[in-house]
Amino acid sequence: MAALARWCLRRRAIVIVLWLAAFAGVAAAAAVTGSAYSNDYDIPGTDSSKVSALVERRLPDRAGDSDTIVWHTADGAGSVRAPGVERRMTAALRQVADLPGVASVTGPYAAASATGPYDAASVTGPYGAGDTGRLGGSGGLGEAGDNGRISADGHTAYATVVFREPAADLGEAEVRRVLDTVRSAASGAKGLQVEMGGAGAGLTERTGPAHLSEAIGVGVAAVVLFLAFGSLAATLLPIATALIGVGTAYAAIGLLGHAMTIADFAPMLGMLIGLGVGIDYALFIVTRHRKGLRRGLSVEQAAQRAVATSGRAVVFAGATVCLALLGMLVLRLSFLNGVAVAAALTVALTVAASLTLLPALLGLIGMRALNRRERGRLAERGPEAAASQGLCARWALYVERRPKLLGAVAAALIAVLALPTFSLHLGTSDQGNGSAASTTRRVYDLLAEGFGPGFNGPLTLIGSMDGADDRMAFTQLPETLRTIHGVASVTAADLGGGGDTGVITVVPTTAPQSRDTSDLVGRLRAEVLPRAEEGSSLRVYVGGLTAGYDDFAAVIVSKLPLFVGVVVALGCVLLLLAFRSIGIPIKAAVMNVAAVASSFGVVVAIFQWGWGSELLGLGRAGPIEPFLPVIMVSVLFGLSMDYQVFLVSRMYEEWRRTRDNRTAVRVGLAETGRVINSAAVIMIAVFSAFVLSGDRIIAMFGIGLAAAVALDAFVLRTLLVPALMHLLGGANWWLPGWLERLLPRISIESEGEGTGDAEVGAGGDGEGPASGPVAVPVPLPGQPAEGAAAAGTARSPVP
Repeated sequence: MAALARWCLRRRAIVIVLWLAAFAGVAAAAAVTGSAYSNDYDIPGTDSSKVSALVERRLPDRAGDSDTIVWHTADGAGSVRAPGVERRMTAALRQVADLPGVASVTGPYAAASATGPYDAASVTGPYGAGDTGRLGGSGGLGEAGDNGRISADGHTAYATVVFREPAADLGEAEVRRVLDTVRSAASGAKGLQVEMGGAGAGLTERTGPAHLSEAIGVGVAAVVLFLAFGSLAATLLPIATALIGVGTAYAAIGLLGHAMTIADFAPMLGMLIGLGVGIDYALFIVTRHRKGLRRGLSVEQAAQRAVATSGRAVVFAGATVCLALLGMLVLRLSFLNGVAVAAALTVALTVAASLTLLPALLGLIGMRALNRRERGRLAERGPEAAASQGLCARWALYVERRPKLLGAVAAALIAVLALPTFSLHLGTSDQGNGSAASTTRRVYDLLAEGFGPGFNGPLTLIGSMDGADDRMAFTQLPETLRTIHGVASVTAADLGGGGDTGVITVVPTTAPQSRDTSDLVGRLRAEVLPRAEEGSSLRVYVGGLTAGYDDFAAVIVSKLPLFVGVVVALGCVLLLLAFRSIGIPIKAAVMNVAAVASSFGVVVAIFQWGWGSELLGLGRAGPIEPFLPVIMVSVLFGLSMDYQVFLVSRMYEEWRRTRDNRTAVRVGLAETGRVINSAAVIMIAVFSAFVLSGDRIIAMFGIGLAAAVALDAFVLRTLLVPALMHLLGGANWWLPGWLERLLPRISIESEGEGTGDAEVGAGGDGEGPASGPVAVPVPLPGQPAEGAAAAGTARSPVP
């Protein structure tokens, strides 16, 4: 590590140019090739997957993407069948049909149809990106002659716009022209409201300038860094390093999308994680570098030592986060594989930037890493000695005196926050969860009001049949389905695909995200359809929005225990090797689970229960995304491991020196508290700022991760963990003798790796020989190790 830092320092111009060239080259390549993201929740083998496959193979004319135009007349403004309304909307729909990118338009007025005579089977559901739900015929939802596109009260009607390209490939400008055209029909018409919903319309909804959330997060982080350093140059280094690493990764993820399935939120998620950890990792190295300068080391010596010590901890921390993220690969789900690789790539590049670009920048700014007052004090008084004092030291002493009370308070707080997790409902949000001010949300509400809540998520039953008997059984199935509780309407069986495939659309009485709709899907699959298939070769599969989301969530939940077990086991092994203790890994695993559970409680309360979701601009309450637990567990276990290592390593160092548990815990907490708290504040600021992204999924991650980091840093690591360690005493460090002999010895921060300077001794900071027979494994980045390493020094850990 020291050799790498030395090379980067002495060739800093080359290093900086190479990083800038890499960033510019990858960004240019990504701009030329474009993006190829895919939100494909399809899981082979499930009912919903079979429905999608049958539609694409045998009914290709029904597999396209479409948006829905809805118009509504207020009470007292007449019906949507009024001549004036019909004339306005007919003209608007004709104009839409002639716009670039539009394949067809089908509405309730015969004259407005751009596809000729109405084809009942061509009517698509309103939220159709990848959705195979279909609604054909009147089905009791409208009057004859309007194909069910006019509500029973006559105040709401809709038309379907089919685009020539999938929603993911549509340009925002094309969709906006459609939206502006139909909205112009309402101009000057009192009581007429026109809205547009669907995946295409969602492209037009931008809640603010691009990357506003990232800018705010970085701005808050800059304030925290300036308060900590007092030097503008030192403040800019962690931010510049993180931005270059994350920016390169962001562009690389766009290129990676052409080679594997990557969700459209993966780049934003990678940026969210990368900015948080990247600024923190650079913070640890810069903090150690500044301490070296204050102790009289040259710029090159201080930077080499910072990378040789804190840089090792950064590598360990980053590797832990990457391994936790890549643990998602054990689930063997293509949708999550891309997310895992994208996030891990971002973390890896931020670590690489911290180890190479940051030393080069440290050499570039020289002594300006210290503020003017620090430089003046160094010139007048010479090198300073380290001391553990201040608020963190007083807090450490307070925890030592009242471990039972404070531990109980912390445990109670975590338990209360975790309670909402028990009501967790996994599902996928749709445009009904958007902001009340958005056109897509208004379309969703108008359709639910006019045609029933289930209209926004019809179930599609696809029958695969062989012979006349199967076709007869399938055509009789609608009569049975109409008697099932929870079914609002059922279309007649539509036989297509050469007579071997049939389609039936079932409209539930409840909304797509309702548990009752999920229960209906379960009853159809477990009870109703098996009876219809009995004694024949007919096979009927249930698809549609709710069915597809339920299948995805069920697979995730079934594999979640395996995933959590792998991640927890990995973390325990790493901590066992680092601290040679049974108790430390077990406590860490329990604390990590507590952090995850409590942060999920916050997410459930805000997004599922709706506590403040509309106030925060996050839309209506709804289910939690099924992949959120997996990704958050990966990220949180990695981040929690970082804090655990930074805190307990200093305790372990003091324990090896004094064999006094109370002193070890007090010193560790006193000397690491400030760095951990500063790092946590930066992460919380970055994560919280992503609430402003306008993306509900990213907002879930932002709030969940911000809550987890806050609880982990300020409740678990600085309160509950030290309280428990005081209560357990020497048992914290117990390890069976036979296991002690078997375990290899690892050193996260190598004290013996010199920097090539004469003053660097075996103790790692040049203050004297190391005490004890074994090198201290993990001093905290940015914290002095010389007090524990210097033979015979027994300074008081707190003032």
